[in-house]
Amino acid sequence: MEIRAATAADVPAVVTMVEHLVELHRAWDRAKYDYVPGIAGMYTSWLTARASDPRAVFLVAHRESRGPVGFLIGAVEQEIPIYRVNEFGFIHDLWVDQDYRNEGVARQLVMRAVERFTEIGVAQVRLDTAAANDVARRLFEGCGFRVSTIEMLREQERGA
Repeated sequence: MEIRAATAADVPAVVTMVEHLVELHRAWDRAKYDYVPGIAGMYTSWLTARASDPRAVFLVAHRESRGPVGFLIGAVEQEIPIYRVNEFGFIHDLWVDQDYRNEGVARQLVMRAVERFTEIGVAQVRLDTAAANDVARRLFEGCGFRVSTIEMLREQERGA
């Protein structure tokens, strides 16, 4: 398994994985993960731009016989100006195809992303994970992450 920087040529395979990730998120919490129509096209555009963005971390796990089987996408984000940390690396999405899980692929992707964010010069790396995703939380804890906030959601009825 090779972990490498993604290119624009990898985007179609990654978008297929994104579609699986979107469905999983919807199954966990449809109110939180209520995506707009056309998400594949939006991701195609966003990922293509990230592939050449020096302040983004876009990685693929590539199996020679199969092509990309996992990905991680992150970017440097700005913090609001009340904090001492001005910017941080943020891991937006991580996915490994079912057939390649439990091989350490996700851990390799996360640790390579942390290394890359260090090279970029950010002091913190952050991420979110769904409340239902115990497996991911254990993975991230094993990679040195800790819980720092707990997001809560309350649904409101929309006015007519």
